[in-house]
Amino acid sequence: MGLSIPLAFGLLMRYLFGIDSWNSFLSVMSISFLFLVPFAIGVLTILFSPLATIRKITYRIFMPWLPIIGLLTLTLAFSMEGFACWIMALPLFLPMASLGGLTMGYFRLKKHRNEKTYASLLVLLPLLISPVEQLIGSIPGRYEAYTYIDIRSNRNHIWENVTRVKPIKPEQDKGWLTSSLGFPRPIRAELNYNGVGAYRKAVFSKGLVFHEEVKSYLDQRSMHFSIKANPYDIPSTTMDKHVVIGGDYFDVLDGTYVLQQLSPGTYRLHLYSHFKMTTTFNFYASWWAGWIMKDIQNNILQIIKERAER
Repeated sequence: MGLSIPLAFGLLMRYLFGIDSWNSFLSVMSISFLFLVPFAIGVLTILFSPLATIRKITYRIFMPWLPIIGLLTLTLAFSMEGFACWIMALPLFLPMASLGGLTMGYFRLKKHRNEKTYASLLVLLPLLISPVEQLIGSIPGRYEAYTYIDIRSNRNHIWENVTRVKPIKPEQDKGWLTSSLGFPRPIRAELNYNGVGAYRKAVFSKGLVFHEEVKSYLDQRSMHFSIKANPYDIPSTTMDKHVVIGGDYFDVLDGTYVLQQLSPGTYRLHLYSHFKMTTTFNFYASWWAGWIMKDIQNNILQIIKERAER
């Protein structure tokens, strides 16, 4: 009972917060769901645990993790949630569940006569706070991901590999984070001509395509381009809808390559990108997005370096 009730509660919350027609009141991509739902799961776990067992602080901290793991398993099994989303949510879910367990443990160990009333209020917090959160709305934030790599080659050979990227074999892919999360990997990039207004097509696996337009161009020095990913062109099996590029929450805006000479025969290739987050928890989501963008960029830079130095 100590585990079945919080697990059932978690499944119910995931179902309610995932109803598309209720997005104006409840949303999975919210502080209310990511912080308060696991907190409530922790509260319920300790509320329905034997009093003798909750005297151990380790029980109050770690026992709430079990229904979280159960929720993870079931939502993955029934395709209610994607693996990438869970990887990014767990660093919030686990400590918040522990905090809920510690909070409820405090009331129970103090033998507070209103402990069930407090528990009811704490469990209802996600449903009470979410409409207010959705009414306030998301504030779009613009962020930058910056990476660079040093290359020993000539300027012309480096630039050839920047503007056009020949097919990348799976074994050449070094994007460990994006690979672990199941994100599409880069395959190739095509450019119809060198100059302002040129169209560049960056093709990734699983049907993801970035449509890029060159906005400024200095041959063998810099190239700035806008980036557009049409989420409707991306197969639904490619990315979870909560992290799809060009979707409601995450979009990549532009990119810039700058080639800087450090010494004769040595160059530094800079790669900047700007992306937009539209959530109520940009302080957390932008950290993950920045990490993912840097992993993608470092992967591409390493491929360019390897090919330019041959």
